[in-house]
Amino acid sequence: MEAFEILFTASIWAAAVRIASPLIFATLGELICERAGVLNLGIEGIMTVGAFTGWLTVYLGGDLWLGVFVAAMAGGMFGLLHAFLVVPLGLSQHVTGIGITLLAASLSYYVYRLVLPEVTSPPKIEPFQPLHIPGLSEIPVIGEALFRQTPLTYLAFLMVGVVAWVLYKMPIGLAIRTVGENPAAAEAQGINVIAVRMGAVMAGSALMGIGGSFLTLSAFNSFFFEMVNGRGWICIALVVFGSWRPGKALLGALLFGAFDAYQLRLQQLAGAFVPYQVFLMMPFVLSIIALIVMSRRAAYPRALMAPYRKGER
Repeated sequence: MEAFEILFTASIWAAAVRIASPLIFATLGELICERAGVLNLGIEGIMTVGAFTGWLTVYLGGDLWLGVFVAAMAGGMFGLLHAFLVVPLGLSQHVTGIGITLLAASLSYYVYRLVLPEVTSPPKIEPFQPLHIPGLSEIPVIGEALFRQTPLTYLAFLMVGVVAWVLYKMPIGLAIRTVGENPAAAEAQGINVIAVRMGAVMAGSALMGIGGSFLTLSAFNSFFFEMVNGRGWICIALVVFGSWRPGKALLGALLFGAFDAYQLRLQQLAGAFVPYQVFLMMPFVLSIIALIVMSRRAAYPRALMAPYRKGER
């Protein structure tokens, strides 16, 4: 009975929102890439480099928001590398994406050791602090869950609306969706398919970098190896779960966050009787089940992972 009562506490939903926040950024970034027809499997490494560069900027004396900006730029640069290899050169998106993940993560760890060769425990910084919204933060349950979060969480929710507005209300959004569905038709309308795809991958990768920076600048206060811990791969699944729509992707991120927050509390209740590994795998198993259910009705971009060369039909 106590396990069921946990679901009605404010703390679990506040934790769910915190856990979901980096996933929201990275999922939106992957969604933009895939809407333009490019699968970005470099997401895990890009989140890692975003976490590291954001943390390093603040550790060296920079402002927290400067750390977020640097993380976005670092993500965008790796996005540019990925886009250059897979869009104009037409290389395998799978192989290139895995290569970007390995390169970005390994480079982050290497630079960390160069900057801090003798450090045995990760140095700490002063992260973003929770920002209470006057009046709204006092609402029972909802107030603590939604209106006592750090600024980056509010930015994550704002970006859902921004990405949806750009994709469905602006000409550039129509261009992104068109090159992801029918690049030949886009070219016939005078759209530069190469430029749009590369720009979309860079913008999406910048969001992934911000998602990584959330881990070091908001969720934790230091950088350590393997801190991304598979979140990038979860975001790829969340894009499919959300049917390539920002609103549904937000729902999927919150659902995964709730699963993860719930298993942490179940460990405290039943950890003495059930191996903790069972609880750790719960959110992933439930996410796979939800993904299977939702993906049957998902309509993916028809030109996804299809290389495009100007003039070809």
